[in-house]
Amino acid sequence: MQPEPPRRVAAPAGTQYHEQARNGRQRAWHRLGEFAVVAGLFLVAMVLLVGIGMAVGQALGFGPAPEDGGDRLLADPLADQALALTGLALGIPAVLLGVLWCGRRPPGTVVSVAGRMRWRWLGLCAAVAFAVMAVQMGVLVLWEWLAAGDEVFEGDVPGMTRLLVGLVLFAALVPFQAAAEEFIFRGWLVQFFGGFLRSPWPGLCVASVLFALAHGFGGWSGFFLLLYSALWWGWLVLRTGGLEAVIAMHTANNVLSFGLALALGQLADAGTAADAPWQALVVELVSAPVFCLVIDRMARARGIASRRPADPAGAPPEAPAAPGLPGLPGAGSGTGTGTGTGLPA
Repeated sequence: MQPEPPRRVAAPAGTQYHEQARNGRQRAWHRLGEFAVVAGLFLVAMVLLVGIGMAVGQALGFGPAPEDGGDRLLADPLADQALALTGLALGIPAVLLGVLWCGRRPPGTVVSVAGRMRWRWLGLCAAVAFAVMAVQMGVLVLWEWLAAGDEVFEGDVPGMTRLLVGLVLFAALVPFQAAAEEFIFRGWLVQFFGGFLRSPWPGLCVASVLFALAHGFGGWSGFFLLLYSALWWGWLVLRTGGLEAVIAMHTANNVLSFGLALALGQLADAGTAADAPWQALVVELVSAPVFCLVIDRMARARGIASRRPADPAGAPPEAPAAPGLPGLPGAGSGTGTGTGTGLPA
């Protein structure tokens, strides 16, 4: 009797990050189903969360936003940001369930070629990301102060209690929101196209444009900043074989951006990276490659795998596979709404 094949199969050893959907178990209808599941789950979850969040917010005394409140749903900007961050975080289970049900592979392969989050590597990347982002935002604040004077710091400064509550909320929610956006744009979409295209770049380019458009269109400088950052971050994902570095940078950008806006009393007026001025684009032209090249060098020095190991911990057995497909050389194999704008991405 032939043994029953495993329900979830990882890609063959030696495959790169964008090839993790190449497990020999997907057909065209599986791919279409995966796309429908991810998009459908995310949209349904967002609608349900907005309805529940509005009801809970009103029960707690947070009324709906006024008509001139822009995109806000709740009048209180801190409560509104918490609701928005929670909604975006729902992209994580949507992606993981779509990959599990229709992709027929371990959901951890969205995170990295090791099939899991490499926590120590994530911590090292976060240390670099917060340092780079603090310098970058300091340069932007100084630049704006020299141009506009003290009006840069004008705002309804919150009390200590509200400030601490807000910082705790951002520290707790932003990592999930940032990870969800990376799961979708630098992870699942890139691997979706990599399931039937040899080169990672078509998927990376499409995902980068969609990432920029997903933040709205505040101006050309903001759009090109987001697109430029997304392309660098996509390159870094290929080089390091996972999302850890870009999750760290995205988190650093948004935590510091939200925290600064809250401390200055400007949270209600804070936009997204799509609204970034040309000065932010100029700074990003330097900071994005600096961060990515530093992390790439760190990955090489520490032997961070950019290709799937032969036997990653906890991975199900491989399916017989055809000869490996060519890919880009990557670090550690022998062969990216955070954007540094001072605005959340």
